[in-house]
This record gives sequence, C-alpha cells and structure tokens, in this order.
Amino acid sequence: MSRRLSSTLAAAVAALLLVPAASALGVHVRVEGKTRTIYGSAEPTLQVKSTALDALDSASIAGAFYYHVQIASFGRYVDRIGRLSATASSGWVFKVNGVSPPVGADAVTLKKGDRVLWYWATFGPQGGPPTLALRSTRKRGCYRVLSQDDTGKTKAARGARLHVDGRSVLARSGAACIGRHRGLVTATLKGAVRSNALR
Repeated sequence: MSRRLSSTLAAAVAALLLVPAASALGVHVRVEGKTRTIYGSAEPTLQVKSTALDALDSASIAGAFYYHVQIASFGRYVDRIGRLSATASSGWVFKVNGVSPPVGADAVTLKKGDRVLWYWATFGPQGGPPTLALRSTRKRGCYRVLSQDDTGKTKAARGARLHVDGRSVLARSGAACIGRHRGLVTATLKGAVRSNALR
C-alpha cells in the first residue's frame, strides 16, 4: 500500500471515530431517587447523544446504575432505575430545564447546556410532587430554595431546610444563610423532590 493511500485511509478512520464525539452535547444531568440522590447531586456535565433518554443512559454509565425501558402501546418509558420499579401511583419522570415535557424522553431533543432531572414521583389527586431548585445569592453563604411545578413556574419553598456538614438550617421564607461551610449544600421540603447541590 502506498504511503499516500495509507495516510488517506488513516485520516478517514480518524474522522469516523471523531463523529460521535463531535455530535455529543454537554448536558447537566441529575437522578433523584425516593430517599437519596442516585447520580449527580451537583448536576455534572455529561456528553449526551441527543435526547432526555440518552441523558439517563449517559448518567447510568457514569454512575454505574441500572435502568430499564418498557415498550408499551403509547411508546417507550422508563419503568425502573436502580431498585425502584414503577407502580400504579409511583414511577420515574423527568424535567428539562425545570419543565415536564408532554412527550416521552426519547422524543425530547436536548440543546447544549440543558439541565435534565430524572426523579421518582408519587402521584396523587394534585399530580406529582414539585421539584426543588437551590440557588446561591450574592451574599456569601446564603441560598434561596425554589419550588417548581411541572410547567417550570417557581415560588419560594417556604419551610425548606438547608443541609450541609451534618447540620440543618430552616429556610422559613425559602431563603437562609448558613455561614461558613465545607461540603455541598442541598435543600429538602416535605412532599417535594430534593434539590441540586451547591458549594
């Protein structure tokens, strides 16, 4: 084989190998279980092919956890993550940038920088639980906790608790200062999905 043909072939192979990486998106992913975070409390960036279901797949590889997709008459849905299987009133749902899309996860095309949250939800007469979003304020050591509904509408999560370094601080109005700390800060509120974690 000539040197020129060999280098052309090598360049073609290299180009093919780079295509998957070039088409991947950098997306923030978190998976919240019933009682603990399964993956990504600080919402790390993962390389994702294109959809919200792909985001779960990338997280499962990075976090070494199992998930299962069921195929039904209405399409594909995630019926299990880790040890939790869907039931009649509880199951796995997702949000993209704080909003629950009206279609399945395999039909939601993501954009670079999107935030994908998969979480365990128990549904009642009012629907599923709100999700919490933790935000830092301009004042060091101070945080706001927001409660988000399925449309992404937010309000102050009054009565939430901030958790850090083995202690808990009440955010009576939905905001509180915790002072100096070392670990990641998270927020919880009864009836809501726990928040992301911040430094």
